[in-house]
Amino acid sequence: MRLETERLLLRIPEERDVDGYVEVYDAEVMRFLGSATVTREGVADGVKRMRRHWERHGIGLFSVVRKEDERLLGRVGFLLWHPVRWVNAMREELEGDLELEIGWTLGSDHWSRGYATEAAVACRDWALGELGWKRIVSLIARDNAASIRVAEKIGEIYERDVERPDIDFAIGLWSLGEKTPA
Repeated sequence: MRLETERLLLRIPEERDVDGYVEVYDAEVMRFLGSATVTREGVADGVKRMRRHWERHGIGLFSVVRKEDERLLGRVGFLLWHPVRWVNAMREELEGDLELEIGWTLGSDHWSRGYATEAAVACRDWALGELGWKRIVSLIARDNAASIRVAEKIGEIYERDVERPDIDFAIGLWSLGEKTPA
């Protein structure tokens, strides 16, 4: 599976992407992901998890590669997300329907060039078109103004705050499309 835009190739992550992801996950990027320590081993495990998500669900996070020089810029794509009630930082029970979360993480060297928006638009169009999803959501750190702008550029609007006691910063949920009635 792959998507293409004018400047970017979006493809399923590969083992050869690990070193590129190590570069992507710099301190500036990690402050919005809720994790401070990045190791090559941890990144390799992350690439394996991304691949497993694709194998299990037929959808997932893409590695974003710039066409002109084949440089890995980061990841953009999807995770399946359940709205949950958190008790003592552990899931107590699932509430509501499965949601399709769209997200983007690009290395700070590649910010403010339109790459995240370009890749997110391609993903949005694929999910809402070919895949037939009616709604997408994004979970975004409330102080991540650049990521909020990307969400707004792809048509998402702020819906509500999301409580996550396992993360020490405020998170909001942006959405596009109608929530299905319970």
